[in-house]
Amino acid sequence: MLSEPAPRLSVRARRGGVSAVVLVLHGGREHSRAPASFRQPAALRMAPFAWTLAADGRRHGLAVWTLGYRFRGWNGADASPVADARWALERVAAAHPGVPVVLVGHSMGARTALRVAGAEQVRGVAALGAWVPRDEPVEQLAGRRVLFVHGTGDRTTPISGARRYADRARDVADVRFVEVPGEGHAMLRRPGLWHRAVSAFALSCAAAG
Repeated sequence: MLSEPAPRLSVRARRGGVSAVVLVLHGGREHSRAPASFRQPAALRMAPFAWTLAADGRRHGLAVWTLGYRFRGWNGADASPVADARWALERVAAAHPGVPVVLVGHSMGARTALRVAGAEQVRGVAALGAWVPRDEPVEQLAGRRVLFVHGTGDRTTPISGARRYADRARDVADVRFVEVPGEGHAMLRRPGLWHRAVSAFALSCAAAG
């Protein structure tokens, strides 16, 4: 009998103390029980963000962890990546107790980040091209900072859904919404803008503690 895949963490090593941790969450599919891999496009798409965050955060004690899910899909009520993200947050808390955490997620990873944002150490969420259905909860965002960055040309997860969710989240969280004109879901037309926005947000959350 084949064993079930396990979640994995890729941790960018750094010297010195850790003042904050960024947990990077890649995208995926609505339904898929196929094993996820760091070599799949959805995961590779987030690698440059991890590199940028590690470089920009080096002098600020920022550690960057990237989560690899068990499965490629969300999988309905199972919400497969949510369990994986909670597992990862437990590992972060064990390694760096009390250290603030910033979640950075794209597409399905953004939905996952928003879902687990109620964890004690989480201070902020950067939700990129977020996939957020109409019934997605917002209560767990209470007291958190949330940055949405979304391309106006995104046909995979249209910006209208993220706008609706952000409007609801403003009742409980500190929300900022950045539109990227003409940008699609892959974040390839203006990568520098995406990277700068995420890096500045993460460093700001980390500094605020």
